[in-house]
Amino acid sequence: MVATPLIYRNEISEDLKKIIDNFSANSIFVLTDKNVFKACYPLIKNIFEEEPRLLIIEEGESSKNLDTVQYLWSKLIDYQAERRSLLVNLGGGVITDIGGFVAATFKRGIKFLNIPTSLLAQVDAAIGGKNGINFRHFKNNIGTFYNPIAIISSPVFLKTLPERHFISGFAEVVKHALLDSTTAWNKIKFIDPAEPDFEYVEIVVRDSAKFKQKIVEKDPTETGVREILNFGHTFGHAIETFFRQKRIDILHGEAVAMGIICELFLSNKILNFNFQKLFEISEYIATFFPSYKISYDDYDEIFDLMLQDKKNKNRRITFTLLEDVGKPVTNQTASKDEMIQAFNFYYQIKR
Repeated sequence: MVATPLIYRNEISEDLKKIIDNFSANSIFVLTDKNVFKACYPLIKNIFEEEPRLLIIEEGESSKNLDTVQYLWSKLIDYQAERRSLLVNLGGGVITDIGGFVAATFKRGIKFLNIPTSLLAQVDAAIGGKNGINFRHFKNNIGTFYNPIAIISSPVFLKTLPERHFISGFAEVVKHALLDSTTAWNKIKFIDPAEPDFEYVEIVVRDSAKFKQKIVEKDPTETGVREILNFGHTFGHAIETFFRQKRIDILHGEAVAMGIICELFLSNKILNFNFQKLFEISEYIATFFPSYKISYDDYDEIFDLMLQDKKNKNRRITFTLLEDVGKPVTNQTASKDEMIQAFNFYYQIKR
């Protein structure tokens, strides 16, 4: 596999111009959402000699569905897009997920470029070629593996984020640090994502993105080591789906933060992850992320959602857990009682 260039700089105009100059002006399309169009598109607009065709959708996870994909396919047909066209995905994880899926499927594949503007997208969603949509309320149930020709990120975009969205994205930074090493964890555990030092955050974001890039290059289609990146996501995806079905606004990173605490608890129960580290990390996460209440009566519904997780094998709910910081173990299972205890531990921490 040829590595996808991962470019992270304050000024991205030169890199972006080199790429778009290889395409005719009328074959460049920019996919974004209404919020990012206002906040971020002006930062790159002048790089284009002629304004590209704009594809603007509603912001948020609710747009990540087949109706949106069909709308975008139709617009590309109306604009006479060709297999030699370029789709520029400017936005957060929803945009890069949808845009990658549209690019992979339109005319059996057109080239696309990711310009992630959210923290979550810069360290996670935009990297690795996993694209998709939600279907029948299940997270990323339909999708492809299809890589962008490049990923161009800048800390400039992070300064446009609302505080809640920046903190949400920080959950993936925490996840990568815990999977990577004690050194990586020690580098981030004093960061206050509500009041970030952007010069220091830039270093951390660069490291986090490189960590994910290193993993996906080893395992592009998630048949081995890439499975470690699911840490926090078995609980996290089910929690996110549960609240979205009830039309309760929850961000992906907020659900993943809950999932990390729950799966750290299982790591302690099943792999003897150090109890003091369990509390230290959980308390740190709980300081910044909101708590979403789940009653005991809701547990069965969440466990049923976990059974639909695409990571499962042989109808068994599987987890990536930690023996220690930097020592993930994939394909772990837990009893229903242990999963209930994990939820109870989460609410003890979030007391």
